[in-house]
Amino acid sequence: MAKAHKPSAGSSGRAKAARNVSSKHMKKKTLVPPHPPQRGGVEMVDPRVQAQLKLYDEALALFHQQKFSRAKQELEKVLEGPSKELSDRARMHIKIAEQRMKPATEQNPRTADEHYQRGVAMMNVGRWDDARESLDKARKAAPKADYIHYALAALDCLTGEADSAMKNLKVAIDLRPENRYHARNDEDFAFLQEDPRFTELLYPEKDGTAG
Repeated sequence: MAKAHKPSAGSSGRAKAARNVSSKHMKKKTLVPPHPPQRGGVEMVDPRVQAQLKLYDEALALFHQQKFSRAKQELEKVLEGPSKELSDRARMHIKIAEQRMKPATEQNPRTADEHYQRGVAMMNVGRWDDARESLDKARKAAPKADYIHYALAALDCLTGEADSAMKNLKVAIDLRPENRYHARNDEDFAFLQEDPRFTELLYPEKDGTAG
């Protein structure tokens, strides 16, 4: 009858050491480093990414103000940053901005939006008369479109028409109150900064009214 061999003290020690090494190895594997802070899926550790995000936010503000030409210029700067996610988003908005500016080259805009887009494009290149003609057509086709009245108010400021600017801006704010906050930070309205009517319209809380 064969006898079972009792493991020697040396082999037992080696087995324990192997188990300890394996246990330590397993513990090291379970240590997962914390994820870096993110915003919208974009890592925010690298200061270059933070600077790229700041550019992107500024470009997006111009985009929402319908200033597509300037927004496109700023978005192109975003492409130079390290974050691929931000670059991809910037590329998408660049394409949209280019599409929004495209009607400027078309001879026969038909819809209110096409007339509006052409009017904004004409403003961006300083062709005030062409811009007004297109925006007037857009307003006639869509009299309740707040952004058309807002663009006309901006055009009035650029051409020194204070009374008309106030009238158009008030309509734009009546149709969409958020336009009040956009106008506060819109440099196109610098012409009206010293006009008390402008202050009253944009800051009604100072007079205890909302309107």
